[in-house]
Amino acid sequence: MQRNAPRLATLILSLATTLPVAAQPVRPPFDAARIAALESAIASQEIKQVTSVLLMVDGKVAYEGYFNGATADTLHDVRSASKSVTALLIGAAIGDGSLPGVQPKVYDYFPAFTARHPVDPRLRATTVEDLLTMSSLWECDDENAFSAGHEERMYVSEKWLDFALSLPVKGFAPWMTRPQDSPHGRAHAYCTANSFVLGAVLERATKMPLADYAAKALERPLGISASHWNRSPEGIGMGGGGTRYRSGDLARLGELVRGGGRWQGRQLVPAGYVQAMLSAQARTNDGSDYGYQWWGLKLPVDGRQQTVWTMSGNGGNYVVVMPEKKLVAVITSSAYNRSYAHPQSRRILTEFLLPALR
Repeated sequence: MQRNAPRLATLILSLATTLPVAAQPVRPPFDAARIAALESAIASQEIKQVTSVLLMVDGKVAYEGYFNGATADTLHDVRSASKSVTALLIGAAIGDGSLPGVQPKVYDYFPAFTARHPVDPRLRATTVEDLLTMSSLWECDDENAFSAGHEERMYVSEKWLDFALSLPVKGFAPWMTRPQDSPHGRAHAYCTANSFVLGAVLERATKMPLADYAAKALERPLGISASHWNRSPEGIGMGGGGTRYRSGDLARLGELVRGGGRWQGRQLVPAGYVQAMLSAQARTNDGSDYGYQWWGLKLPVDGRQQTVWTMSGNGGNYVVVMPEKKLVAVITSSAYNRSYAHPQSRRILTEFLLPALR
């Protein structure tokens, strides 16, 4: 198996230093044996298709390793972890005044569509926050192959925006939980069309292509010089998946969130918005909390189940933010559509990285 030499770094390098950093010996209290065990598991393919692991502690690189042909310059396709970046961009747009908050009505941004199509009043009431929390009334569920709004149906349509805005109102079968009976008053259904329309709203609100606004609002201020954003067939930025970043730059995004939206003295995203983004706004089918396009996973930490906030994407791609431990972890993986992808990435965090800090 092709793999690059691991990069071990001391806790003396700050994010002010351009990532990635040169390899250095690990110093106490970091447990190098745990990292050696992780590298052995990756080398033996006990842990498969992981391409990078990067751990930041208190803003400094604690560990950085690249595997399976990846390097520090690899742009990783983080799939749906892109949704969490889109959520950050919504916050940035609120901060700079492009959006007046999370309550604007989504359909108001698309008058050309509403002039041509009658829209159910219940859908006309859809807010930006409804999309952020995956709790719109669109009949859209990526986990249900029969759903009218399933993402694969959107991808093969010519006009993704019309596809999403034309979705019917969701019905609730007797065995389904209605919004008023759901945790936090929201019936959650994972729907990539929600995130795509958020990107379209951003383009209308900022009067900029999504990739350009991302560069202006987040990437350039964070020192991110390379990224890739996909676009729909009609040219709208894809806020729902497929964005590509280097591992070190994913760590910068995580550090921005850990800092409450503040980076090197500049508030890029309002602190109150970041707090709401990392708060339980809905409950997913697997029992996880869901904020604003961020997952509150229930994971074993320090001997008990705790909520761990993450960006999460197909293949096991994660950016984990744990402010209470001053920690950001990045795990990239190309195990797309593999059943083992997410469990093994969570295992990297809970069985190797966190214990290495004890």
